[in-house]
Amino acid sequence: MTEVIVNSDVCGFVHNIHGILDGGNIVIDIDSPCEKIQRMGHLEVPILETLDIKDNYVIDRAQKENCSSNCLVPCAILNVCKIEAGFLARSLVKKAGGLSIEFKDA
Repeated sequence: MTEVIVNSDVCGFVHNIHGILDGGNIVIDIDSPCEKIQRMGHLEVPILETLDIKDNYVIDRAQKENCSSNCLVPCAILNVCKIEAGFLARSLVKKAGGLSIEFKDA
């Protein structure tokens, strides 16, 4: 199981995302105070539909829920999927500790 926390300081929400490999899918559960993300609260993401950004299950779902283009949750979900599918090494993400966007002179 992979678990990540997304701190969306711009919108003021903290989201907890859990994912686990189940056959050809990654089962994602999200705990979030955001209504849009709550509607995406349980996903069964086909592994092969996470490889391309254009034809992508997670991005399609985010669009259907009218998520903002700067929402960090879809990116976090995709990272969980990559870890669970073995496309992103757990040792690498553990060493990195996280991802961030820092606004300078904004």
